[in-house]
Amino acid sequence: MRIPFVNMFMTSPFVGLKEHAEKVSECSLLFQQAIECRISDKCDSFGAFRKEVKRLENDADAIKRRIRGHLPKGTFLAVDKFQIFRYIKEQDKVLDKVEDVLDWISFKPDFKINDEIAQDIKDLVDMTLNPIEKLSVMIENAVQYFQTFSEDDRNAVKDVIHQLRKFEHEADIIEKKLKRKIFEIEKDPVNVFFLVRLVEDIGAIADHAENTGDMMRAMISR
Repeated sequence: MRIPFVNMFMTSPFVGLKEHAEKVSECSLLFQQAIECRISDKCDSFGAFRKEVKRLENDADAIKRRIRGHLPKGTFLAVDKFQIFRYIKEQDKVLDKVEDVLDWISFKPDFKINDEIAQDIKDLVDMTLNPIEKLSVMIENAVQYFQTFSEDDRNAVKDVIHQLRKFEHEADIIEKKLKRKIFEIEKDPVNVFFLVRLVEDIGAIADHAENTGDMMRAMISR
């Protein structure tokens, strides 16, 4: 007989995972604003957005350390604690990649992005937000499943995982089309390298969000 997950902990680690996911979501919205600001000729707040992302990333790191440091020892868990570690590591990589993108952009502060490419970059960023916004939902559904172990609740988690995969696939399509366009439009090899690296790093955000779904799939497997 399985023991309800919530009875195994005084505080479920999934509380921390959800809190961390909410920080990821906050950062992703700031990331979107930072990209739009950087592309616009009328915005000079990119540095402020980047600074705020770093602050939230530090907050998320504190949550991650708290989760890792407070898993109960010698207590039966519904999932292996190393699965929880792998999950939080992958969810944290979403934030790391957001920070990487903003750092990369800061290396060429005066670079003017072609208007046609700029719009596609914004579209790619918008697409990366879709899976990130589902992370909290996935965790909430997982908590429900570990309370009941019902097939319906398990399927609810799997439905979100499928959505994550769908969003990542759509982001991948945009990324490939955009890289092709960059090679067609840009002639300067330095600009090509800068933009292709930028696009690949943005696409990697969606990749890591999808990977959290794979981690969660392992946790709910029977």
